[in-house]
Amino acid sequence: MKSRVLVIDDEAAIRDSLRTILEYEGYEFVGASSGPEGLSLAGADRPDAVLLDIKMPGMDGLEVLRRILALDATLPVVMISGHGTTSTAVESIKLGAVDFLEKPLSVDRVLVTVGNVLRQGALGRENRDLRLAMESRYEIVGESPALRTVLEAVKRAAPTGATVLLRGESGVGKELVARAIHRNSPRAGQRFVQVNCAAIPEELIESELFGHEKGSFTGATERQVGKFELADRGTIFLDEVGDMSPKTQAKVLRVLQEQEVERLGSARTTKVDVRVIAATNKNLEESRDRGEFREDLYFRLNVIPIVVPPLRERRDDVPLLVQHFARRLGEEHNIRPRRFDAAALGALGRYRWPGNIRELRNAVERVLIMAPGDVIRLEDLPAEMRGGVAEGGVARADGAAAAGGGTGTLREFKDTAERAFLVQKLREHGWNISKTAEAIGTPRSNLYKKLEQYAIRQETDG
Repeated sequence: MKSRVLVIDDEAAIRDSLRTILEYEGYEFVGASSGPEGLSLAGADRPDAVLLDIKMPGMDGLEVLRRILALDATLPVVMISGHGTTSTAVESIKLGAVDFLEKPLSVDRVLVTVGNVLRQGALGRENRDLRLAMESRYEIVGESPALRTVLEAVKRAAPTGATVLLRGESGVGKELVARAIHRNSPRAGQRFVQVNCAAIPEELIESELFGHEKGSFTGATERQVGKFELADRGTIFLDEVGDMSPKTQAKVLRVLQEQEVERLGSARTTKVDVRVIAATNKNLEESRDRGEFREDLYFRLNVIPIVVPPLRERRDDVPLLVQHFARRLGEEHNIRPRRFDAAALGALGRYRWPGNIRELRNAVERVLIMAPGDVIRLEDLPAEMRGGVAEGGVARADGAAAAGGGTGTLREFKDTAERAFLVQKLREHGWNISKTAEAIGTPRSNLYKKLEQYAIRQETDG
C-alpha cells in the first residue's frame, strides 16, 4: 500500500513540485492550499505524514501544527521554512514537529526526510497500538455506583506520589486498580513492577525485593537487581502485602522512609525513587493488633486507602463484564462470536461470585469453549451458577456438603471435601497460613494456590 503524504502550502508551485517528487517515488500525494483545508484533509484522508508550510495567510503553520497533533499525536509533521523563518522552524520542533525543510527544496533532502519520518510514524503507530492493546488487557469495566467510587478515588490519587493501600477480597481486580493509578500518574512512562508477596517463599522474598550480590548466600551465583531498583522512577505494586515476614516488613519500611535499598551481601545503599502501591485481602488492623504486622509500616502504607468492592456489590456490572470477557477471550482462543441469552445473564447476575471477577472470567472462558451453540444458554452454565446457590454464598465448609449432598460428580465431591478440610484447619490455627501449611504437610505456596482456587477467605469463611 502506498504511503500517503499531505502537503499543506499556499504556494501552488511548491505543491506541484512536491507532487512530482513524491509521486515519482511511489508516494500518494494529497495537497491543500490553506491551514483549514489541510486540517480537514488530515482528518478525512488519514495521511501517513504531513509537509506543512510555516508562513501562510490566515491560519499559520504553527497553529495548524498544534491542531494536527491534537488530532493525532503520532502523525509525523515536517515544517517547510522559507528565508527568515528558521527560528520559527526551531520553535515548531519544540511544539512537536519531527523535522523541517528549507526553501528552495532539494529533491534528495525531501526524499530522505520523508522516508525517515514515515518509518518513525510507523513505529509510533505500532507503539501506540501495542500500548492500547496492553491497556485494554487491564481495562476496568463497569458503571455501577460502587465502581464509580473507586474510579473517583483513583482519579484523585493518581496524579500524586502518595502511597496507596488497596483493600478487597481475592479476585476483585486490585491489580487493575493499581495499574490504573500508575497509568494516570506522572510515572506512566516508567516501569510498573508487580510483586506477589504471598507467592514468593519467605527465604527468597528479600532477595526478590532488594536484590543480592554474587555469593551473598548459597545459590547466589549471579548478582541480582531487586524489584525496588527495577521500579526506580516508576511504581512498585506489592500484592498480598500482609504476608510479608517481620524482617521483610522492616526493610520495606526503610525503603519508604529513606528511599534507599541495600542488596543482600552489600554494605552499600542505593537511592531509589519509587511510588508504592500495596494491596491485601487481609484485615491489617487485626494483624497489627496481633503483632503480626508492624504498626509503623501499616501507617506508612495506609496513606490513601481504597476499598475495591466484591462483585456481589456491583451486580449491575456483570453483563458488561460478561460481554467484555466474551469478546476478549473469543479473540484469544480464536472462537467465533457468541452471545449470552437473557436467562444465562440473569443467572450470572444473581450468583454470589465468591471468587469475584477472576471466577467470572474463568466461567465465561469455560462456557465459550464448551458450549455447543452460538448462543450461551442457562443450561450451558456450570451447575452452581444456574441459581441453586445464587444467594447462599460459598460452598459449605462444615462437612455437610462433603458428605455427598449437593455434589454431582466425583470431581465436585473431592473439591468440596478439600475445601471443607482446608477451612477447618485454617480455623484451628487462627488463619495463620504458615502454621496451617506446616500442620497439613504442604508448602505455603501450595496452600495459597488452594485458597485462591476455592476462594477461601477469612472474611467469609472465618
